[in-house]
Amino acid sequence: MHLPSLADMDAAASLIYDHMLPTPQYRWPLLCERSGTDVWVKHENTTPIGSFKIRGGINYLNSTPDDHVISATRGNHGQSIAYAAGLFGKKATVVAPHGNSQSKNRAMCSFGAELIEYGADFNEAHEYAHLRAAELNLHFVPSFHVKLVTGVASYALELFRAVRDLDAVYVPIGLGSEICAVIAAREALGLNCEIIGVVAENAPSYALSFKQGNPVVTDSADTFADGVAVRVPDKQALELILEYASRVVMVSEVQIADAIRSYFTDTHHVIEGAGAVALAALIKEKNRMSGMRVAVIASGGNIDSVLFQGILNSTFPKS
Repeated sequence: MHLPSLADMDAAASLIYDHMLPTPQYRWPLLCERSGTDVWVKHENTTPIGSFKIRGGINYLNSTPDDHVISATRGNHGQSIAYAAGLFGKKATVVAPHGNSQSKNRAMCSFGAELIEYGADFNEAHEYAHLRAAELNLHFVPSFHVKLVTGVASYALELFRAVRDLDAVYVPIGLGSEICAVIAAREALGLNCEIIGVVAENAPSYALSFKQGNPVVTDSADTFADGVAVRVPDKQALELILEYASRVVMVSEVQIADAIRSYFTDTHHVIEGAGAVALAALIKEKNRMSGMRVAVIASGGNIDSVLFQGILNSTFPKS
């Protein structure tokens, strides 16, 4: 996949701003103290669906002529498709694995999606959604596509234009649209900051793939940070990550939970597991990044209340 041009990204941003406002980027002094850096948080948890994914959904479905679309999700991608489908008068079906976040499932349905639960994880749900698309002649919306990347890049343009002279940006890696969007914006603007991907230790496929230089499929992706619970890396996304990212950092379940608590105590924002991995990685690399000007992406805030309560009470996860 070729990186989108600056003109394409700005055009996508203009479309997106017809339906939502830009999100803020804030410098929180307590997080700066905690991380030993001059750290800025890009608050994608403040979009109308509580996730950066809305940007890609709007850009993709705006140009899709089909009236009925289907996709697979762990929640935020499905919310984006459901929300955007409603904007453009389309019907959306989303397939989520069994045991998925109930709050995300309810949100998808509230935005008008038909929800199907199938499979043990995202990849099984993804395969089933493909089968349903073929059987019913529906338009399948992938989780990685240049139109999604182009839409998501609108937040990266906001960040880079608002916060100058960043040394590094930590970005969660789910299937890859988010980090590729940040890469595209950096390249289009001619910046030289590092882009550092972050995954969960329990879902290490992209970290292993980055280390080996080719796709590595894992047997499981058993992390409570469901937005990064991927077993099979996307080949196109991996190629871009290998070419443009500096490294991929793995963080533990305990480190992710610590970052969620840090967000709440230091900023009073509720951030989900996948949204907190970037901060977890920065804190893990505190000595390495000391004194630098850094951004972390709080990519979503959609966390189940029971899970959040357990994390705040330090009863989850068990260390």
